[in-house]
Amino acid sequence: MIEVKPVPLRLLMRIAVNTRFLLRDYLEGYGYFLYETITRITENHPEHTFLLIFDRPVDPAFQWNSNVQVAVTGPPARHPLLWKWWYDVRVPSLLKKFKADVFLSCDGFCSLRTKVPQCLVVHDLAYLHFPEGISRSQLSYYKRNTPKFLAKAAAVATVSQFTKNDIIQQYRIPENKIDVVYSAVKDVFVPLDDQQKNEVKEKYTQGKEYFLYVGSVHPRKNLRSLLKAFSVFKKRQQSSMKLVIAGRLAWKSEAFRKDLSLYKYRDDVVLTGYLPEKEIAGLTAATWCLVYPSLFEGFGVPVLEAMRTEVPAITTRGSAMEEIAAEAALYADSSNFEDIADKMKLIYKDETLRRKLIENGKERVKLYSWDRTAELLWGCVEKAASYKL
Repeated sequence: MIEVKPVPLRLLMRIAVNTRFLLRDYLEGYGYFLYETITRITENHPEHTFLLIFDRPVDPAFQWNSNVQVAVTGPPARHPLLWKWWYDVRVPSLLKKFKADVFLSCDGFCSLRTKVPQCLVVHDLAYLHFPEGISRSQLSYYKRNTPKFLAKAAAVATVSQFTKNDIIQQYRIPENKIDVVYSAVKDVFVPLDDQQKNEVKEKYTQGKEYFLYVGSVHPRKNLRSLLKAFSVFKKRQQSSMKLVIAGRLAWKSEAFRKDLSLYKYRDDVVLTGYLPEKEIAGLTAATWCLVYPSLFEGFGVPVLEAMRTEVPAITTRGSAMEEIAAEAALYADSSNFEDIADKMKLIYKDETLRRKLIENGKERVKLYSWDRTAELLWGCVEKAASYKL
């Protein structure tokens, strides 16, 4: 554990930010969080200078204020050996050249080779709870280095009280070192009128109602159980309902693809692949119900997106989703596809329950905003900057 000593904040700061997940056509969890918070922080604090550090060429579609500089330093850090090189060789060199007062890293990794105070964002500890979800080399890197990152960081932010508690329990990090900043949903997620919903359904499901899953396809998302649950639902209800899976096929998706190739209801399953956020927003607002059966989440953004579009959600117990959604979602046992199917049947048949969940969600979603998250994250950055290694 590093020893920290409080020092007066400088009036003007030079803040470096790890932006390697800002990939315009592949903005998923980390990337969305990073874009929404950094855009607001740089706009809200024009008196400070920011350096955005990329590991590959920057998409020109990203536009920044005049107080923002950009640096690109490779090679692209996309596996453990290059992670080590990028964070412990390339990043320290840039921090020194930039004369950074603080380094913000939102992907759970930080540099072990710099004296610059660091604010580290850890979204979850999924690798500890579901190690089968990542490769051996990545798992080894996470297990070996995460405790070092948490000890090295001057301040830590996370997106739920659940994850904060998990970090404290797993690594005995002092509670006052960790700030909960939450996450949020983009403004593009809005309710649709009936005509707009019908247009979405015509585009994706030949006009049929559908259940929706949003997110990448990999083992932790539990989509093989979702297929089994949908099969049970179809057998029981004799319904024309479709299942839309909106997300890219990620690591270890082979078993899911094999299941789908042999699936009795294959014609009722729609795979969209990766979609831009506007399309995801439309699909979410037009669905009968979002089904998010993930085995483990540090937050669970798609559940919040459903609430914001006035759509009910089915998700799972045991991680952060119950904290985030409270009484605005139905909860199933992630290990029991029959239970997931029961919840799908319930939301399909009980219109009163469906309306109640929608109303609860409309209130619940008011608790979360990117403005609030950016403000809380900025407080964590200031906390880090106020300490000297």
